[in-house]
Amino acid sequence: MNKKSIIIKIGILALVIGVYLFVNPINNFINQMVYYLSMLDLESLKKYILSFGVWAPIVSFILMILQSIVAPLPAFLITFANAALFGWVKGAILSWTSAMAGAALCFYIARFLGRDTVEKLTSKFALDSIDEFFEKYGKHTILIARLLPFISFDIVSYAAGLTSMSFVSFFIATGIGQLPATIIYSYVGGMLTGGAKLMMMGLLILSAISIFIYVLKKIYNEKKLKQY
Repeated sequence: MNKKSIIIKIGILALVIGVYLFVNPINNFINQMVYYLSMLDLESLKKYILSFGVWAPIVSFILMILQSIVAPLPAFLITFANAALFGWVKGAILSWTSAMAGAALCFYIARFLGRDTVEKLTSKFALDSIDEFFEKYGKHTILIARLLPFISFDIVSYAAGLTSMSFVSFFIATGIGQLPATIIYSYVGGMLTGGAKLMMMGLLILSAISIFIYVLKKIYNEKKLKQY
């Protein structure tokens, strides 16, 4: 990596951090979005999205992208909300396109800013685990990861950006792999009601919380080992 490339990367990173820290409207907007995502409350999330009126679909789009960057926040809640607010077909289209945009952004963040930055956004353990999948399954990892609900696909997107895989191959595999889950979650979010919907949401939220706690525990253990 040449000196000019390093300077450009540091400059871009400093600009993004600076905008977040010093532009209060953006800082508040992002913090509010992270708050509603971390609540794991579908009704609160729906009300938040609806509060933007005609801008609701755009806010939902940004929420999905933010969720992608700040792994491992759950994406299925946004998919459920989109289906409930806009109908399951339109909701699925919105969720799929925004998830694709988020995946592409994660891919290019990793490719442009490198592993150190990605480890700060996720964790070394998470990346190492996905690296093993890439070593074993190669490009097929993208499709396989979408079939395994316990794997954060956002981390897979980051990891793919650190490989020699072309963006076109990644984007096509992501689009195909992401479609079934998006359709299923959208249908569940738009069609199921009452107890069935609550049970499905409960199972998905429990899964997301379990993954989140597991990753946090691994990050804590990594940091603890570094102290010795």
